[in-house]
Parts: sequence; structure tokens; C-alpha cells
Amino acid sequence: MVEKLNRETIAAQATLHAEAPVARKPHIVERTFELPPALYGATVACYLGFLAITGLAFATPGLILPMALFAFIIVAGFALPTIWTRMAPDAPMKAKSWAKFQRDGITTLTGHNSAGGATVQVLILPVLIVVWGLAVVTIAAVVR
Repeated sequence: MVEKLNRETIAAQATLHAEAPVARKPHIVERTFELPPALYGATVACYLGFLAITGLAFATPGLILPMALFAFIIVAGFALPTIWTRMAPDAPMKAKSWAKFQRDGITTLTGHNSAGGATVQVLILPVLIVVWGLAVVTIAAVVR
């Protein structure tokens, strides 16, 4: 059932071909997320705005370190992907300009979104967080 074959037996039976040269295509990685930088800036501004609102309203010495840490994490969370998109400066993919974003919109897994729809999807959570912070600060001011 099992037969041990040596190289000579295999070479006598096999048809050998010279190896074809492999032309490697460059691997292009899309790192831009197809959104204009202004949307990322607005998102960061909303998150930092929330920290500023709550930090100023509930200012105590014990909150200095946590607020600074939160601000650092937010800035790092957006700065590192920005640096990541610029790692290959000769890459053909560049971040969309605001004009191109307005003209073309964006295509997601669920279909095409206009610029307005995509902007709402990106900014709804950060804006709601700022509104929530304002509500909490207002409630705290009324209760005091």
C-alpha cells in the first residue's frame, strides 16, 4: 500500500519545468478611511469639548490627573491613525478632500452614503456626548 520512493525514482517519472519568475505586485493598503480630516478634527473637538465642559464644571484637584489622562488618550487615539495613514507617502491613496467628499460621498458595506449622511453618522455620537455633558452640568448646577 505504501511504497518508499527515492529521488531517482521520482525524477525518472516526473516532468520537470524551470521555475517561472514570479512578478510580485506591490501590496497597496488603503489607510485613509475615505473621510476628510475635518471630520476627525470635529470628532476630537467634541470629545475634548466634553472633557472641558465636565472638567470645568466639576473642577477639583482630584480630577486633574484623570482629565489629563483622558485628553491624552483621546488625542493619541486620533493622532496614531493619522500618523499611520502617512507611513507610506508614495501610496496612491490619499485622504479625501472636503470637496471630493461632498461630491462623491462614501461607500460603506451597507451601500452608498452622501456626504451629509456620512457626516451625521460620524458626528452623531460625539455631539450627543457633548449634549449629555451639558445636560449633566446643567442638572448639577440646578441641584446645588
